[in-house]
Amino acid sequence: MERETDLVERWRALLSSYNEVACHLERVLGEAHGITLSEYETLDRLTTQKCDKRRMQDLAETMYLSQSALSRTVSRLVKNELVERTHCEDDRRGVFVEITETGRERWAEARKTHLAVLAEHLSPAPG
Repeated sequence: MERETDLVERWRALLSSYNEVACHLERVLGEAHGITLSEYETLDRLTTQKCDKRRMQDLAETMYLSQSALSRTVSRLVKNELVERTHCEDDRRGVFVEITETGRERWAEARKTHLAVLAEHLSPAPG
């Protein structure tokens, strides 16, 4: 029973830590760059995977969002001209997402903010 209690306590601590960092990121990215955390994460995956253009399905597999949540996120990014959505020429059901130059610039600006928040919250405790 003690082991179960310890596991539950560690799980709750992890959730609390995640929630604290995610909420801070959401607020700061919105205020400073006009994007949500999910939008930043989508742009980040398009820029850091050595591939500016990815199939929507492949992108979904690397993210914590459901297919429908990712679709809504990409729609907002398209509306703000940060990405473009195109269809695969060989398979019209295949949808690609490609970052635009504006999206790349927004990501580069937001990346500094993202890293600063992560460093603030995830730095090792002084020993």
